Amino acid sequence: MILTVTLNTALDLTHHVPQLVPHASHRVTSVTERPGGKGLNVARVLAALGHQTVVTGFVGGATGAVVRDLLVSESPTDALIPIAGNTRRTLAVVDASTGDTTQFNEPGPAVTPAEWQTFLSSYGELLGGARAVALCGSLPPGIHVGAYADLVRRARAAGVPVLLDTSGEPLRRGVAARPDVIKPNADELARLTGSRDASTASADARRKGARAVVASLGPDGLLATTDEGRWQAAPPAPVRGNPTGAGDSAVAGLLCGLVTGLSWPDRLALAVALSAATVAAPAAGEFDRATYESLLPRVEVTSPASGSAPR
Repeated sequence: MILTVTLNTALDLTHHVPQLVPHASHRVTSVTERPGGKGLNVARVLAALGHQTVVTGFVGGATGAVVRDLLVSESPTDALIPIAGNTRRTLAVVDASTGDTTQFNEPGPAVTPAEWQTFLSSYGELLGGARAVALCGSLPPGIHVGAYADLVRRARAAGVPVLLDTSGEPLRRGVAARPDVIKPNADELARLTGSRDASTASADARRKGARAVVASLGPDGLLATTDEGRWQAAPPAPVRGNPTGAGDSAVAGLLCGLVTGLSWPDRLALAVALSAATVAAPAAGEFDRATYESLLPRVEVTSPASGSAPR
C-alpha cells in the first residue's frame, strides 16, 4: 500500500460565484465539500488510479467528524489519529468569469505531545506495510519544526521510499534528513536555496540532501533533477479551472510512477497529466478522467541536455 501523512488535515469547501468582487455580497451558485489537506488529496487521486492507499495524520472536533464521514465513501483507508482540537477548514472561491481561485486556509488545531506520540507509534506500524510514503502539507500548532525530518528518518530506517511536499523551515530541515523526492514549487525552492533559477536551485537542493527534486513551475509543468538525469514536462496547452489540489495530483502521479517502476520521463508525464486534469475538475482531490486520458499521451517531456526524451 501507499501511505500518505497529513498532519494538518482540513475540510475543503469550494464555492463557485459568477464573479468575485471585493467588498461586495455574492450569490454562490454551487458548493462542494471534501476531506482535504494535501496528503488526503494525494490519497484520493491514488485510490482513483486503483492503488491501495492509507491516510494518517490528525483529525478532531465537529469538522473532523465531517471529514471522517466523507472519507467513508472514498477508497483510502482511514488511519487518522483523533485529537481534542477541531480540524481546520479551507475555503476556495472560484470566479466563473475568469476561472481564477481565491483561497483561505485556517491554521489548524494545536496538537499535544501525547497526541504526537500516539501518531508516531501508529506511523511506525503503518510503515511496515508501506511501499512508499508521502509527507504532505503544513504543520499544525504544537508540532515541532523538525517533525518531517524525524518522519523521513523513520521511513528511511524502515526501507520505505519517502516523498516530502512541504515548505519553509520544515522543508529545510526535512531535506537534511535525505528524502528520496521533494516536490517544491518555484517559490518554495527559491526560499530553500536562495536561487530563483529552477535548475540551479534544484541542484543545490540535492546537495542539501534531497535525492531527487521535482520542481513545480506552474503552467510550465515540472522539472525533475535526479541521479539519472534532468527532465522537464509540460501540458500541450494551458488548462483553465480550479488549480486547488493540482500539485497534490502531481505528487500522486510521482508516487504511482515510483511504485510501478516507471522511468522518470514517464513519471513526469503521468504527474503533469494528472495535475492538469485536476485543474479541469470541480474540487480538490479529484481529476477529470477524460482530460487525463486525453493529455497523457500528449505531454511533452524534454531533457535540457538532449532535447525530447524517450518515453
